Amino acid sequence: MSLSGKTVIITGASRGIGEATARHLAGLGASVVLAARGGDAIRKIADEIEAEGGAALAEPCDVAQWGEVEALISKAQDRFGSVDVLVNNAGVIEPIARLDDSDPADWARVVDINLMGVYHGLRAAIPVMKAQGGGTVINISSGAATGALEGWSHYCATKAAVLSLTRCADKEFRADGIRVVGLSPGTVATEMQVQIKASGLNPVSQLELSDHIPPDWVAKGIAFLCGDGAEQFLGTDFSLKTEEGRRLAGLPQA
Repeated sequence: MSLSGKTVIITGASRGIGEATARHLAGLGASVVLAARGGDAIRKIADEIEAEGGAALAEPCDVAQWGEVEALISKAQDRFGSVDVLVNNAGVIEPIARLDDSDPADWARVVDINLMGVYHGLRAAIPVMKAQGGGTVINISSGAATGALEGWSHYCATKAAVLSLTRCADKEFRADGIRVVGLSPGTVATEMQVQIKASGLNPVSQLELSDHIPPDWVAKGIAFLCGDGAEQFLGTDFSLKTEEGRRLAGLPQA
């Protein structure tokens, strides 16, 4: 597929799924906007994409801050002329702790990033997409949205809320040509898995890094959701753990 002429904004783009997605979609012809709190990391990735002939913009952004996300969307539009796809990928899981050991400030921080960050992205991008006649928002979800795990109360709760937000946004804006869909990738070999393994709190922590799918598989799933073939999944979570999901994304079967 080709994404030539499309502008894609990716949050949490300094590493892992976000970095892999920026590189993959740029390779498909998209102009990519990399957003993350780590400005040096995203500038390096953007420079490498441009050195390979792609179009990339690095914008430091804390998704927990509404003003920074609003500015991100505006800068992307100013630079490339449109906002065609927003990938709400930024997310955290630390600190992992049982509820009675959790810190209220830490819990609130996870809510601010994992949930409010997605809301901020939707709130800033939707008016732009409505004005230009449509667009796509892909919210990175998780099996934790529907399955409880020990020590992950903050993560499970925020991912469940993001799934509900995906459903609500689809109902409100599908008629405006705005496609909102979630992507549940399964476990992915990123830095987050190192944190999970160190916790030792639930079955996911017992998995080895080799048990998880690579980030570039998720990038291919995101590319699929950018195309027309994703229509049947709007307002839901598209899962890479299913045979159908992997087939549609062009991935090896489990």
